[in-house]
Amino acid sequence: MIGYNIIATGSKGNAVVIEHEILIDCGVPFKALAAEWKTLKLVLLTHIHCDHFQPSTLRLLASNRPTLRFACCDWLCKPLVDAGVPISQIDVLTPGTMYGYGICNVIPNMVKHNVPNCGWKVWLPAGKLFYCTDMNNLNGIAAPNYDLYMVEANYEDEEIQAKIAEKKLTGEYIYEKRVLRDHMSVAKINDWLYANMGSNSAYIYMHCHQDKEDTT
Repeated sequence: MIGYNIIATGSKGNAVVIEHEILIDCGVPFKALAAEWKTLKLVLLTHIHCDHFQPSTLRLLASNRPTLRFACCDWLCKPLVDAGVPISQIDVLTPGTMYGYGICNVIPNMVKHNVPNCGWKVWLPAGKLFYCTDMNNLNGIAAPNYDLYMVEANYEDEEIQAKIAEKKLTGEYIYEKRVLRDHMSVAKINDWLYANMGSNSAYIYMHCHQDKEDTT
């Protein structure tokens, strides 16, 4: 069984610690990682939105843990350097390629969002993990028989369509239309999960929709 600690998930912040060694996303204050940061060996980053990427936290992680590795795709290299992470601690990875870190192997997979973004396949001694949030779809990405899926299930189709109709009547700006464009519904992620899960797989819904305006 893969061990995990969901520090935060949703529009106010995202951070998940796997096996006390791997941090996926870093959209929380440094104090939120108080119980975990000393044992971290690898940080996997997805995209630039502030609920996934907090420069001050990343800078403190790098300065307090000079052997910590920060893995990202090319769109996050400059923001990491600008945040104060030494380039010597940054690994810029190519989507679709596997990289070995001793404690695990990782593969970033690009996904469609309103900014460049990726999900992560993480192969651990305890099993295989697939992590992905803030995506419109997972077309072309397969993760068959993984042990754990941590994936966005942002909204119910009927509920969000009803909210769009209600706001149209009152002439309000329709935030929900951006949710449809940039995020994954429960029905869509369930179809993908059913196509990939094995008999012993487990899944966790992440980044569920909240009824408020947000930019991410």
